[in-house]
Amino acid sequence: MKEDFLLSSYNYNLPTEQIAQTPSSQREESRLLVLHRKSGATEHLRFSDIVHFLKPGDCMVINRSKVFPARIMGTKPTGGRIEFLLLELPVEKSQGLGVARALCRSSKPVKPGQTFCFAGIVEITVERRHENGQMDISLHYPQNFRGGILGVLKKVGTMPLPPYIKRKGQKELDRERYQTVYARDVGSVAAPTAGLHFSNRILSQIEAVGVEIAPITLHVGYGTFSPIRTRDIRSHHIHSEWISIDAKAARKIERAKKSGGKIIAVGTTSVRTVEFVFREKGKICAFSGRCGLYIYPGFRFALTDSIVTNFHLPKSSLLVLVSAFAGREKVLETYMEAVATGYRFFSYGDAMLIV
Repeated sequence: MKEDFLLSSYNYNLPTEQIAQTPSSQREESRLLVLHRKSGATEHLRFSDIVHFLKPGDCMVINRSKVFPARIMGTKPTGGRIEFLLLELPVEKSQGLGVARALCRSSKPVKPGQTFCFAGIVEITVERRHENGQMDISLHYPQNFRGGILGVLKKVGTMPLPPYIKRKGQKELDRERYQTVYARDVGSVAAPTAGLHFSNRILSQIEAVGVEIAPITLHVGYGTFSPIRTRDIRSHHIHSEWISIDAKAARKIERAKKSGGKIIAVGTTSVRTVEFVFREKGKICAFSGRCGLYIYPGFRFALTDSIVTNFHLPKSSLLVLVSAFAGREKVLETYMEAVATGYRFFSYGDAMLIV
């Protein structure tokens, strides 16, 4: 079997201390490793230097999905700890009632029919358990609570930091920094992390160059943390996520492509969104629906010219996507260079630009 299709070919050694536990002091001051696809050359810069790789007529695609406080932690009447991680923004069925799919961590397994109270504000009832460990829950809260279900989550919930961040949550820090400055559409349970490096100042500089910014939406699901478990990566079934592109953003992307500008996708979420719509419709256009596009070596990129991305987990579909774009061997070689030169990895880590 070709090495590009073997899961074992997407492994690398990463010292634990290089898994970033906190964000950089300033968004744009994280490090930036630039990989030139054609030559294979690399550069070591600061994220603020990204402006120098952009030209008038280019189009930058950003994911404006917003993370909601999806983790609800508390104590059971018996004294044991319990935690629910919402896998989707609850649907408000009526005033004071929401329903959602969730995961639960508890000292003892919870059962359908059990109800737990959090902060005296919301009661969560387990309605049904599924074989994959997920469960359907209902959330009951005061009908007149300001902001409805989202207001409740802002009050009792915390940001759903990924499992490799081992420190205790710093509520105010994480609510600001585990979120892009351009986040608008609530619905993600994980941040589109490539966008965390952008400040409003950098965005203004990018627009001043003459680069158009095209916002799209992909609500990141918990499946983004699911590793590939099949020996042949082609046998992996990727999760699907909700995406949306409006007509204005589609026109910006199309205009740049037709005029010879580059399409710079910020994050694997932006790549999957624009490439999925093009494959489905034969062009870039307004679209809303679910995206289950799995990109691995051999994929033909129709729109994406450059990718802004973070450093991804070994054996993940995200690492496979980046390898499909820049070549597996070169990507892993670059990752090893990043390890050797002290880059910080994963969600709160440093950035990579593939041009």
